[in-house]
Amino acid sequence: MKNAVGREIPDALLVNGREVYQGKNYMDGKYLQKAAPRTRRYETPRESKVVDSIVQALKDCGAKSGMTFSFHHHLRDGDYVVNMVMQAAIEELGLEELTIAASSLGAAHDPIAGYIEAGKVVGLQTSGIRGRMGEVVSAGKLKTPAIIRSHGGRPRAIEGGEVHIDIAFIAAPTSDCAGNCRGIGGKSDCGSMGYAMTDAKYADHVVVVTDCLVDFPNLPASVEAIDVDAVVVVDSIGNPQKIASAAARISQNPRDLMMAENVAKVIASTPWFKDGFSFQTGVGGPSLAANLFLEQYMDQRNIKMGWAIGGICGPMVELLKKGKVGKVIDVQDFDLDAVQSIHTTPGHCEMSASQYANPANKGAFVNKLDFVVLAALEIDTGFNVNVLTGSDGVLRGAPGGHPDATAGSKVCVIVAPLVRGRMATVCEHVVTVTTPGDCVDVLVTDYGVAVNPLRPDLMECLDKAGIPHVPIEALKEKAYSLVGRPDSLKWEDKVVAVLEARDGTILDVVRKIKPFTLD
Repeated sequence: MKNAVGREIPDALLVNGREVYQGKNYMDGKYLQKAAPRTRRYETPRESKVVDSIVQALKDCGAKSGMTFSFHHHLRDGDYVVNMVMQAAIEELGLEELTIAASSLGAAHDPIAGYIEAGKVVGLQTSGIRGRMGEVVSAGKLKTPAIIRSHGGRPRAIEGGEVHIDIAFIAAPTSDCAGNCRGIGGKSDCGSMGYAMTDAKYADHVVVVTDCLVDFPNLPASVEAIDVDAVVVVDSIGNPQKIASAAARISQNPRDLMMAENVAKVIASTPWFKDGFSFQTGVGGPSLAANLFLEQYMDQRNIKMGWAIGGICGPMVELLKKGKVGKVIDVQDFDLDAVQSIHTTPGHCEMSASQYANPANKGAFVNKLDFVVLAALEIDTGFNVNVLTGSDGVLRGAPGGHPDATAGSKVCVIVAPLVRGRMATVCEHVVTVTTPGDCVDVLVTDYGVAVNPLRPDLMECLDKAGIPHVPIEALKEKAYSLVGRPDSLKWEDKVVAVLEARDGTILDVVRKIKPFTLD
């Protein structure tokens, strides 16, 4: 069956009430029955929940083959906890048929690829799959198709019982003996712990893994002791220096700065650019650089940003410290400046992923966004965006909060170069649809601006401001004139990953590339 973005979804996936993507806000007003976790009572006072090892915590929580373990990714490429837990479960306890439900997975988790190939890990439910694990899944080595969800789609699925977490493992920079834990105060600070909060509330069992045990009570807690079964103290939960990525820096490239300036011009031309406006930006170089030019327009018009959300970086923290933004509400920190700011800078607040972007609650923050500026690996003439698979069809990225912020905002601006190397960024059809085109409003490239025909009001705004724009088809043809049309990828029938839209309907599938062999 074809869905609203023209992708053919196998009938075999449309079981147990699952539907294909049918457009933005299709699920609005429909009821969701929230799941109730099975939780163990602790009525007898306990002096401490600290246990000797991860193995002991697994035993105490009744770990067995076939279970689902969850993790969060606030330590990003510096995370050690996923590998430690899975090694303990598989190599020391001999568990099999395990599923990992993580907010995202990256190159730090390359050892998990071996467990997939050995058949010990049979399921992945995540936003991101990168590195060796992405290659192994793309090669069809995972027993069941990976389920890819946005940062808002994940808490929706957990709260609705689509994802049942047997044991949640919370990597915590600090914890007390009862399990009150925070993302700040130890040697492995990560700042916000927003992705872990839903897991802690809905998992059957919760294990806090920390490398810094502090005095009780460790408050204010990101995850509270009332939800925690056990605390394990290890030598190190990760390397905080690897939280930041090269992408999370303002670009000095003249091309990127030119695009960033045009992004600011587009935003400033709209009626929503006024005192108290709300904003989110991605972590790509041009996206972050847009902050600099936006600040100039704010100064010219003597206005301030009301609040900003998302994965937070230093440039947004600087605006907060200057008094040019009222509040920064933070689900994830992308650099150490943001990590050091949260809980210490007035107005820098922590929130859960559900508060941030869950489309099934009664008002996520993304629904109040005026503007969001995001990047793209590819964008096609239907304004569909791909941020998940490379040009070779291999899983190399993550939708993250991309589909959530675009759907909720009044104006979504995608900023990307027309071509990267020998590949066209603007193309006929993206390899994988991760953000549907009905949620994307404006594309800014180094060769021009295009506005989604669904937004004639924005075209009028740009015309009044004297900002030239062209049909996106013209940008596509320019890209192809520079680098040529790519050869079509050849796919096998085997589905290696299912991409859910944020509302739980099926947006796209990733099939095994033909031929595709691992090195």
